[in-house]
Amino acid sequence: MEIIIINGPNLNLLGTREPEIYGGRTFDDYMAELQQKFPDIKLSYYQSNIEGEIINKLHETGFTHTGIILNAGAYTHTSIGIGDAIKAITTPVVEVHISNTFSRETFRHQSFISPVSAGVIIGFGLKSYELALQSFIYRT
Repeated sequence: MEIIIINGPNLNLLGTREPEIYGGRTFDDYMAELQQKFPDIKLSYYQSNIEGEIINKLHETGFTHTGIILNAGAYTHTSIGIGDAIKAITTPVVEVHISNTFSRETFRHQSFISPVSAGVIIGFGLKSYELALQSFIYRT
């Protein structure tokens, strides 16, 4: 089983950016924990602040991986291109968000990714990624 986690803009700042919303841990620390917890899964990670690079990574991995866990950050609410990229690939995508987007600003209630994703997990902090990972484990 090969799963990639793709994070979008500003998620490289986890641990320092708005810790009251996103917590105080870096994603690299959390990723090491996930890899240790799930040693039988080939788990990789990619982060970009650039929309086109995220689309390219979806194209690159969207036919070769078992699953994609995607936190597109703010692009969730603005990027028709990322939604179209998900529609164009065969690998299932689970959309994740660390915070509950529905308890935040109204513009965060719209997602161009949810309608084309296999599932959506929001509001469980970094644990959202583990829940998404488990969704692929139990799907097979």
